[in-house]
Amino acid sequence: MAKKTQTSLSSALTPQEQIRRAIEAAGPKPTRRTNPETLIQREVKGVLEADGWFVVRIHQSLGSTPGIADLVAMAFGRTVWIEVKTPTGKQSQAQKLFQYSVEVSGGEYRIVRSVDDIKDLLERVRL
Repeated sequence: MAKKTQTSLSSALTPQEQIRRAIEAAGPKPTRRTNPETLIQREVKGVLEADGWFVVRIHQSLGSTPGIADLVAMAFGRTVWIEVKTPTGKQSQAQKLFQYSVEVSGGEYRIVRSVDDIKDLLERVRL
């Protein structure tokens, strides 16, 4: 019995099997690099929620207010708008205008670079 060549073996496979084998041959997908700001945001959100805050992550999209904060947190009769930044991150002009609008309306706005910046908001969780 003659050996099957690579070409004849490939043609004997279904298209789906050929794709599966090509994906396997390519190896594992590269790991997705997470934005450092996203990591801080997740940590801040988790700590606030553990303390009883209702926290909403706001996704900037078409039609949303320019410069809107990353998170809005509500508990104990307070609402706090939270802009998350890395230690070296800076606000955009739109974010500064949003902060001004919140504060001139009597609201509370925070720029948070780590969970240390929200310690004073915590009632139940102590860091």
